[in-house]
Amino acid sequence: QVHLAESGGGSVPPGGSLTLSCEASGFTASAYCMGWFRQTPGKEREGVASIDTNGRTLYADAIKGRFTISQDNAKDTMYLQMNNLEPGDTAIYYCATSLHPLCGESLAIWLVGQWGQGTQGTVSS
Repeated sequence: QVHLAESGGGSVPPGGSLTLSCEASGFTASAYCMGWFRQTPGKEREGVASIDTNGRTLYADAIKGRFTISQDNAKDTMYLQMNNLEPGDTAIYYCATSLHPLCGESLAIWLVGQWGQGTQGTVSS
């Protein structure tokens, strides 16, 4: 019953945009700290952005202010607006909940409660 479903991935040229969505089922997403992570083959997953239950947001340095995380509590859906995409942004993007009480303080502090299945974002010319 507990499920996170990502969508919105695709292929865009450099400088393009993608909007990712993460819909929660079986629980109320607004009750959890939530975040976006990404992974490429042979690499560890890295934190991209997070939003806590008070709406406070964190962003990884690598995205350089190009991404925006948001949440629609009425829809139990989290979004990641990705603008000015670069080839280095190519990855599988995952959403996740965190059970750590300090999840809103750092992307490095993350105790995963639930992962989604991921959605592929590809940036290529």
